[in-house]
Amino acid sequence: MGPYPPWSISMTTNKSIFIKNIYYMLSYAFTILKKSTYEDVEKEPFDNINNLFAAIFAKGISRQLKQGLYREYIHRLEDLPAVRGKIDLPGTIKNRIEHRLSVTCDYEELSEDNLLNRILKSTVGMLLKATDVRDKYKAELKKEMLFFSNVAEVDLAQVRFSDIRFQRNNRTYQMLIAISQLLTEGALLTTEKGVYHLAGFVDEQRMCRLYEKFILEYYVQQFGQRLKGFSARALQIPWQLDDGFDALLPVMQTDITLTYGNKTLIIDAKYYGRILQTHFGVQTIHSGNLYQIFTYVKNKAAEAAGTGHQVSGMLLYAKTDEDIVPDNVYHMSGNQISVKTLDLNQDFSKITEQLDGIVKDHFGIL
Repeated sequence: MGPYPPWSISMTTNKSIFIKNIYYMLSYAFTILKKSTYEDVEKEPFDNINNLFAAIFAKGISRQLKQGLYREYIHRLEDLPAVRGKIDLPGTIKNRIEHRLSVTCDYEELSEDNLLNRILKSTVGMLLKATDVRDKYKAELKKEMLFFSNVAEVDLAQVRFSDIRFQRNNRTYQMLIAISQLLTEGALLTTEKGVYHLAGFVDEQRMCRLYEKFILEYYVQQFGQRLKGFSARALQIPWQLDDGFDALLPVMQTDITLTYGNKTLIIDAKYYGRILQTHFGVQTIHSGNLYQIFTYVKNKAAEAAGTGHQVSGMLLYAKTDEDIVPDNVYHMSGNQISVKTLDLNQDFSKITEQLDGIVKDHFGIL
């Protein structure tokens, strides 16, 4: 494969993806991107991934400012000229001994200076230092930061993103915090002080999470919300045990489970640098992947035994530039297991056509 075009990004040494497709994938993973606020982002061409993220951040923060920044109660212990909240006796006595006319107060204050806003401000600071972000996005972000004057910054490397929980009052932050995490985990500081090269999506593990979430949400929105009786979800499959003893057995958590009528298709979404493994010069599908989907399918089929329900499985790899592109269907012990690839380096309409084709082929939906 030759040099990647300016509208795509190399994800590994042998995988690329159109930058605009990342936007579309995010728009399914986070439906807020479908709102009119982000129309300009959808229409604009992007020559690198960081401009895309900067554009989304500029629009997202602008939208959040119109709604109001999230505030939460912060604990304060301060010396004040008048009583606020509860009096802290040890501190107040100390003030009296030192002849200070102040009261030590213990109180809760509703503040914008909380972790979520600190993450946004610190991420914007990272984008402003990036050499490949356009000046127009930097100007928008700088203007918005005027409203964050009472918000401190935080060391993003120390933030435990997995511990952050969203509820009704701060759910609008979810997409921006997710992008902050992607940027933070992929940020590389160069030897030139203060200059950042952001590589938020080059890591396979992070792209794999987005890849899985995109496919699941695509089927939820395009079929689950429109086709009566169609179900798309990430499902846990119980082990079909003879004695019920399941100590130390791992949880079988599927990426995508599609059900319609009397058929179920379990999809394991895989985003790897290489699809095939090589052993003594022979290329084969990753054995662990095949064993996993086979186990899912057989346990689900055993659960549905006697009901006439058909269970199939699919390994759906993100396409690489390997010479061999798997497109195989196997029949194993009464169940169909297929191995397919999804090409992310093509027009998004072709991607949705492939995803639609999977449903049409397996469930006979026209």
